Amino acid sequence: MFTHQLKMKKLLSFLAVAAVAAIGNAQSVKPAYSVLGKDTICQVFIYSPGDRAGLHLAYLDDNDRWQDVGQLCSSDYGRWGSEKRMYHPFVLHASDGTWRAVWSVNDYAPCIAAAYSEDLITWRPQDYPQMSVQGCRKPIMFQMEDGTFDIYFHSDKGNRYVHASNDFRTFKEDEEPSTIEDVVWTRDTATVGGKHYEGNLFDIPKLHLSYINDYFRALGADGIMSSESMAQDSERFKTLTGLKARVTVDKAQTKAISDKLVGVFFEDISYAADGGLYAELIQNRDFEYNERDHKGWSPSTAWHSPKPIKIATDNPLSKNNPHYAVLATDTLQNEGWDGIAVKSSQQYAFSFYARNLGTDKKQLQVALVGDDGRELAKAKFKLQGEGWTQYRALLSVKADKNAPTESLHNARLVIVPKGEGEAAIDMVSLFPQDTYKGHGLRKDLAETIAALKPKFVRFPGGCMSHGDGLDNIYHWHHTIGRPEDRVPDRNIWNYHQTRGLGFYEYFQFCEDIGAEPLPVLAAGVPCQNSSNNACGYGGQQGGIPMADMPAYCQEFLNLIEWANGDPATSKWAKMRADAGHPAPFHLKYIGVGNEDIISTPFEERCLMICKAIKEKYPDIIVCGTAGPFHYPSADYIEGWKFAKEHHNIIDMVDEHYYESTGWFMNHLDYYDHYDRKGPKVYVGEYASRTRTLESALAEALFLCHVERNADVVSMTSYAPLLAKDGHHNWNPDLIYFDNTAVTTTPSYETQRLFSAYSGDHYTASTITAPDVPANRLASSVVSDSKTGKTYLRLVNALPVEVDFEVGGLSIPTGSRITGFSGLPADKKTETVTSSVTKDNHISLPPYSVRNIEI
Repeated sequence: MFTHQLKMKKLLSFLAVAAVAAIGNAQSVKPAYSVLGKDTICQVFIYSPGDRAGLHLAYLDDNDRWQDVGQLCSSDYGRWGSEKRMYHPFVLHASDGTWRAVWSVNDYAPCIAAAYSEDLITWRPQDYPQMSVQGCRKPIMFQMEDGTFDIYFHSDKGNRYVHASNDFRTFKEDEEPSTIEDVVWTRDTATVGGKHYEGNLFDIPKLHLSYINDYFRALGADGIMSSESMAQDSERFKTLTGLKARVTVDKAQTKAISDKLVGVFFEDISYAADGGLYAELIQNRDFEYNERDHKGWSPSTAWHSPKPIKIATDNPLSKNNPHYAVLATDTLQNEGWDGIAVKSSQQYAFSFYARNLGTDKKQLQVALVGDDGRELAKAKFKLQGEGWTQYRALLSVKADKNAPTESLHNARLVIVPKGEGEAAIDMVSLFPQDTYKGHGLRKDLAETIAALKPKFVRFPGGCMSHGDGLDNIYHWHHTIGRPEDRVPDRNIWNYHQTRGLGFYEYFQFCEDIGAEPLPVLAAGVPCQNSSNNACGYGGQQGGIPMADMPAYCQEFLNLIEWANGDPATSKWAKMRADAGHPAPFHLKYIGVGNEDIISTPFEERCLMICKAIKEKYPDIIVCGTAGPFHYPSADYIEGWKFAKEHHNIIDMVDEHYYESTGWFMNHLDYYDHYDRKGPKVYVGEYASRTRTLESALAEALFLCHVERNADVVSMTSYAPLLAKDGHHNWNPDLIYFDNTAVTTTPSYETQRLFSAYSGDHYTASTITAPDVPANRLASSVVSDSKTGKTYLRLVNALPVEVDFEVGGLSIPTGSRITGFSGLPADKKTETVTSSVTKDNHISLPPYSVRNIEI
């Protein structure tokens, strides 16, 4: 069984070399027989059994029956659910021994799909070259004598011709329709599993087929290992009783490791920003909600009035926020975010912009009203002039011991116009007076994040960074300046971003909690799952046009200048100073791209951005990406290849994976064999797929392994961080909340233990526990050179108590122990503290994690 990445890599590397050597240029029956002999050749059929099934391979067995081996690759074009389809794939075995595939992605897109492989198993991330016509169907191809390729396809405007470079990276469509005869579209056929399919037949060496079969067996074995669950433990360990184990610490094997290992990743997903960490209590304060944000939304969403709400756009408060409400005599109410939660005897900062329309006698009365109709607080305003003016007041909620809690938790804001004529209002805002360090963030949420003691914060996304299509890419400079001048936008998770929580607030929050800022911006391409544009082109949509890329590269340079520059000499740094922060933010890291398809358009644009950053700011640490999955995904392989080829400008690579608890438990050597001379690793998004203690234990086992490799793994961050109840875009998350309460998960406790008790040096340790699976116990020893403290982590993922005897490290009686324990299915756990009762002995209850401070 090939249970680990290294074993699989070694196997596949050996088989690939042997297979490619044997294949040579054998593409047809006669040359293959003449070179290898008939007994060494087999016939394969490459086809697609369905538009969502991807590209498959079948071989002809000794009984002349086609046997399906499995999926070689699948289409990665467009959105999940509606796209990711493969129609009429055509495969060609090139003269250099490599393989090329083309297919149509649907019957309306202005592109085809193109893929490349050296061994039929590992396929380079796909490209989707754009054409001048839509509905590119049934592509076929031929190789020319110079090694290039001619591709033909059907369209509503006739047959078209495309010339592809020999590396299958560049595709040029001919301006004129093709005159090629339709007879060339004839394909091979075969019957697989009783069904008749079109495809392509090839003769390949049997060694190559063995290599493919071994690969699928290795994946299958790994899948079985990764399906392991603690729910099966009662049977698996039914004879196991109390266990004694020994931890041996080898101080001779000590190495420097990253002191930024555990941080947090904030993305505006599941209402994490507006309605969450950003303390604004008014929903749709800018009247900019629209149908693009969410089906059925409009500028009046979350607002209520007895009559239709009048929305206008002439003479707006800001060109970036053109919509506003016009009030005459009807009351206007705002529902907040699932209600407005207020507290008795607390103050709330209310503000709005207004201008009179043809009158100078307009007045407004504003009140907070409880769910029971009781008035909680109020203020009155006399509007002056016809120009936009901001009005402010402190609303003090009355103290009333008899008021029902539900009434305070589900209040609403009521605006009552008085007097003749009309008035325009915009940017209606209500904040708690008591926010985190006075900087506008919800206090309990910010404190819960700060308690993790994260060493860095990655923001603003995630998928939100590269956005849903070219017009939705996140531009950092749209989020700074006065709130009314910021550019709101549609969120890729189908709601609205006010951008009130923008780059200034992100950087300020990092400073407030003592964490390094790690902004990540798009690498010139949108999310590979983007919806179709007006031309029907989905996915990465070819990326930002190359003519516009210099200006986009400048956005990165402007960000660094804004964060670190001198206000006396830099207009960008002056913007930071004008906002209230004349001192630099000391930005050291920047991320380029987020789990992208490592396509040709991506690589071209990412390279431009990284070069521009390093040329002007060589000390900035640049973090690239390796796609959304771990080894052996195509994006992972290509992403690392690309990063190593450009190690002079890419310092780190961001890896993402969401996996089963079994995967984490059975890949505890994942980083043991990474190249120590290549780019460092940032595990930017990872999580086990449950919300239970089982996941917290699996992640703790894995983090012990990560600490062992923290000389190459520089940073990690669990994801996602926040989710509002009732608005989940993703599960699980680290912290859940509603308007009044915050709930942490068991995984939160794992993150807190490894972050709060961190070090900058690692000392090797081993556990000896006879007849116990090695993947259920873990230890890690780290020390902090600044404080002189040493921490021993112990993880017991077994259903029995384990008594650890520690050798090689002095642990005196009284040493402080912090940790948690419970049952695998528990959704809640709390930190417990105790102390060592016997020198160098620590007893861990079943399913527990402990940190011992020395």
